[in-house]
Amino acid sequence: MKKISMMVVFMLIATVIWAQDNDRDKEHLQVDLGLPSGTLWAFTNVGAALPEDFGDYFSWGEVDYKSNYGWPTYKYVKGGDATKLTKYCAQPTIGYNKYTDTLVVLEAEDDVATQKWGADWCMPTQEQFEELKKECTWKWTVRNGKNIIEITGKNGSKLYMPAAGCFYNKSKSLVGTNGYYWSRTLSDKGSGKGQCFTFSQNDTEVAVRTRNLGLTVRPVRSPNYVPEE
Repeated sequence: MKKISMMVVFMLIATVIWAQDNDRDKEHLQVDLGLPSGTLWAFTNVGAALPEDFGDYFSWGEVDYKSNYGWPTYKYVKGGDATKLTKYCAQPTIGYNKYTDTLVVLEAEDDVATQKWGADWCMPTQEQFEELKKECTWKWTVRNGKNIIEITGKNGSKLYMPAAGCFYNKSKSLVGTNGYYWSRTLSDKGSGKGQCFTFSQNDTEVAVRTRNLGLTVRPVRSPNYVPEE
């Protein structure tokens, strides 16, 4: 009887560990802020267990975290050269061999939210961040010892986003003072940059950052998503 009980316990522990290591199998929580678009925001960052946890950091268009967030490690440049883009490039002057394409929004294969959480999740667009800023109220506060922005929708629902800072090369900076969250939209101010949402204690804005930087990601979900049969 003891052997059977121990085996059951082992199987349960193994199942929990397996589920924790496979984001696609998690039931990720969402928050309905009553936004006009109906967009539902994830309760946590990609790679985080709690809303105040930082989670993982990603370069724009990459789906794996890494130890160095410089141009030499960036996926979509040739030879680590920021003026030799190989995808998401509207400027022949910074495209490899004058390469250009018409892609201004990340494809699913390059969207870390989709790749880690499944097809019903994706990174926000620039417009979704602008809606979040316009339609909600913002409050700088502390949650479990971490500086965060508390976002309250007109329906009273709340979302929490930590000031996780960012990675450049091998160094993390501005942790606790600034938050940087990638959108899936390419910057219209130069193909070497992606649109992101940034905040500090005194300011929130939709801005741009160079694509190699490691920023956090807060996914969104469409309330109209219908799983494939």
